[in-house]
Amino acid sequence: MDIKRLILFVVLSFSILMGWDAWHRQHAPEQVATSQEADVPAVKAEPAANDVKEVGFRLANDQIITVETDLYKAQIATVGGDLRHLELLKHRAADSTEANFVLMDEAKVSPMLYVAQSGLIGNDLPTHKAIFASAAPSYQMQADQNDVKVVMTWRNADGVSVDKIYTFTRGSYAIKVDYKITNGSAAALDPWVYYQIVHDNASNQGSKMMPTFTGGAYFTDADKFKKITFGDMAKEDLAKVSKDGWVGLVQHYFVSAWIPQTALTREFYSNKLSEKVFAIGTKSSLGAVAPGASKEVTAQLFAGPQTHDDLLKTAPGLEYTVDYGWLAFIAAPLFKVLCLIQDVVGNWGVAIILLTILIKLAFYPLSAAGYRNMAQMRELAPRLQSMKEKFGDDRQKMQQAMMDLYKTEKINPLGGCLPILVQIPVFISLYWMLLASVEMRHAPFILWIHDLSAPDPYWVLPLLMGLTMIIQTKLNPKPTDPIQAKVMTWMPVIFSIFFFFFPAGLVLYWLVNNILSILQQAQINRSIHAAALAKKKGHAGR
Repeated sequence: MDIKRLILFVVLSFSILMGWDAWHRQHAPEQVATSQEADVPAVKAEPAANDVKEVGFRLANDQIITVETDLYKAQIATVGGDLRHLELLKHRAADSTEANFVLMDEAKVSPMLYVAQSGLIGNDLPTHKAIFASAAPSYQMQADQNDVKVVMTWRNADGVSVDKIYTFTRGSYAIKVDYKITNGSAAALDPWVYYQIVHDNASNQGSKMMPTFTGGAYFTDADKFKKITFGDMAKEDLAKVSKDGWVGLVQHYFVSAWIPQTALTREFYSNKLSEKVFAIGTKSSLGAVAPGASKEVTAQLFAGPQTHDDLLKTAPGLEYTVDYGWLAFIAAPLFKVLCLIQDVVGNWGVAIILLTILIKLAFYPLSAAGYRNMAQMRELAPRLQSMKEKFGDDRQKMQQAMMDLYKTEKINPLGGCLPILVQIPVFISLYWMLLASVEMRHAPFILWIHDLSAPDPYWVLPLLMGLTMIIQTKLNPKPTDPIQAKVMTWMPVIFSIFFFFFPAGLVLYWLVNNILSILQQAQINRSIHAAALAKKKGHAGR
């Protein structure tokens, strides 16, 4: 195997690994346990749910309560106390530098249906279809306030009252949701509480070039983190009983997760509400509430960006919603190092450059071995070409002559394989780490690059990366096979076209890595060439 075949093999291997990883992230089936608890009351959302254009679908409407905090603009419906609309004030829309990112919406204008619902079942208690009353039509966090409470009340004719209380805390994406049940009736109550996310199966799926996962997820201490596609939900309802954990909806960069009260036994479930809409949630028994008694239950709704520190402090396992792929054990430490660098330099682009340099230094001995082998093969290229001309189509004699030459010159034609292959998992890990990190979203670098998560608007970085690939090709041994030569000539062009659609942060990483590789390879080529010339002079002087 000559060096060009080695390079082609490495590139194809890398492409296959990347493709398999992307397929696995999108299509790998999740193992879901069946429920072991009998007679659990079923929680059903709207019988036909989603697209307002769909016959039979309606999210019931009454009044809308608006809430504005330091992080959110929210709309809460008096119907069920649903969270119907949620804008993130610290994050811009994907295609705008001015409009806020809309995490949740009830599909009145946009095609996206994404709402957070909760309710009580049993004894005709208020579900997400019940009408609550609010003391005020709007709430706004003042400069001297640390939190804002939205209190909504429901009462029935028997004397039972329920307060549903949203608490928005300054600087936190974890929204506290409390229920206070007061039993003023003459009979005991046996309430269950449920929390669910309703989402359509079409929005927030990424682009064709870079598809991303949007679907359900849950975490328990026993099962750890599990993703559930909408296709899985369509085939079979989720039913999982646990004493801990959370359930929610994951998409690229953002997550919404219901985190029930600690030590409350819960059943995770999913429901297919229509051909296009699904619900995923959790339900729990609260035990009996005697006449004249009251009971309170609390939960958290995390709704926001997958910022590492926020996820860690909110709930165990929530950090796994940042999908680093099957090499997360490498990607997670790399992200920690990247954050440490960014804390010092204050620029994510500069941090990517410095991290790339650190990785290159860590692999310097391995890559040096591979480049040294390439340089030695480069020196042999004229002699190999002469052999090809001498032996013509006699492949057997050609191969034997090559092996003899390698043996004489003490060169291992496969010596560059292992050093390069060892680095591929790190390259893939860094790729997924940069792709998954919300910190890159709308993070500026320099000049025209205002968003490291978006493609370079002027294609400067992809073109520079293509140029560096051409230079690398020139530094490598020239293929004796004309077909291989054509492949290696066109490869930089093909790669550049692909990278036109990649986030600028990823292209920046590849560009810096290529530049460092060129410098290292050029230096090794010079030293090997000088040694070869000295060897020739030594032989000539004898």
